[in-house]
Amino acid sequence: MVSGTLSVDALLDKMARETRALISHRSLDDPLMIGIRTGGVWLAERLHQQLELSSPLGVMDISFYRDDFTQAGINPKVQPTQLPCPTEGRHIILVDDVIMTGRTIRAALNELFDYGRPASVSLITLLDLQRRELPIQADVIGGTLALGPDQVVKLNGPDPLSLTIRQRD
Repeated sequence: MVSGTLSVDALLDKMARETRALISHRSLDDPLMIGIRTGGVWLAERLHQQLELSSPLGVMDISFYRDDFTQAGINPKVQPTQLPCPTEGRHIILVDDVIMTGRTIRAALNELFDYGRPASVSLITLLDLQRRELPIQADVIGGTLALGPDQVVKLNGPDPLSLTIRQRD
């Protein structure tokens, strides 16, 4: 794939349609949407507005739950997780920008369960890079992207949202 910038709006519209169908099909009464900081929060804000969900939006920072937190060179800007209501017994819609290995989602699930046991967790992601190291998959995916080993993708935002694909430094 060539380096460049991609528009996110069409992918967000597709994700909103599929998320509405998921909520309806699974009878998810008043789901709580939680965005994973940073890109997942930007996407969750847009989806939350499009879906007109009644529960306030939650924000999760998984920095301390990452399995690479103590490795040299990791210097996260940790911000607090903000969940507007209890998660115990709630249907959760977890939003992230990119799923690749599954490790970020594993960390998010670990943190989420520290707050209580939800009734269900549905995962929504803008892009699937299909390089799993853990058996985790998204319920709703905006699109699939095959990158070369020397390429990276970055979500830019929050306004406007765009994807940049570039060569690894």
